[in-house]
Amino acid sequence: MKIIRHQSPDGTVGYAQQHADGTATKLRGTLFEKLEPTGEQASISKILAPLEPRALLCIGLNYRQHAAETNAPLPQWPVLFCKKPASVQNPGDPIELPRWLASAKVDYECELAVVIGRRCKNVSRADALDYVLGYTCANDVSARDWQKEGGGSQWCRGKSFDTFCPLGPWLVTPDEIPNANALSISTKVNGETVQDSTTSDMIFDVPVLIEFLSGSTTLLPGTVILTGTPSGVGMARTPPRWLQPGDTVTVEIEKIGALTNPVAEERAAGAAGFHLS
Repeated sequence: MKIIRHQSPDGTVGYAQQHADGTATKLRGTLFEKLEPTGEQASISKILAPLEPRALLCIGLNYRQHAAETNAPLPQWPVLFCKKPASVQNPGDPIELPRWLASAKVDYECELAVVIGRRCKNVSRADALDYVLGYTCANDVSARDWQKEGGGSQWCRGKSFDTFCPLGPWLVTPDEIPNANALSISTKVNGETVQDSTTSDMIFDVPVLIEFLSGSTTLLPGTVILTGTPSGVGMARTPPRWLQPGDTVTVEIEKIGALTNPVAEERAAGAAGFHLS
């Protein structure tokens, strides 16, 4: 099932099942308990991010070719960092280039996102997929200057600006994706393909990531795991390819769909804040 979180014309937020013919049926219930079709056509004025995450756990350097393009050794363990849940952006809404904490090096990163559906801790990789509610597309937008130079050796500053985590366009349940590590994944900027890979290039697959992240740690329902990005990021290009106002970025994953966002400047009132020299 493809589950849409949406806004109706009257402003209410609800869920609907997306059908292959483009129509959608209203769903009743809650995302983490049970959603049931009503048989009633949904009236959708705006598609929203599939959920408001409890946590955003992100994995760095998880594709072999991406590690190679950044001249980084393959990690022995998954590299974990976090994004603020408030960084989530809806499909179709703009990625805002920071202007208060100004960044001139904003990058794209297509990623497969895994949504945890029920509380889990110390889960084995053999049982890990039993805890997956579904999958969606993510763009781990990154201000490389703040990530590399202004983060005090931590990545969360450059990864957590508002709008830096577009999610969508919908949540796809696991019955439609029996193997999440055999999916084509790509990014286009203004129609040009800049990333083109497959999730089989992951160093640590989805079950291993869930086993690792749940180790001695409770993952709550609504936790979203971003599983890393393939090669082709802007910072690794010659010359680097940074996002600019007016760009359009599309992340597409096989069996899920396409997540598209325009790029705009942040409207920051008053004088700018900190600057990286």
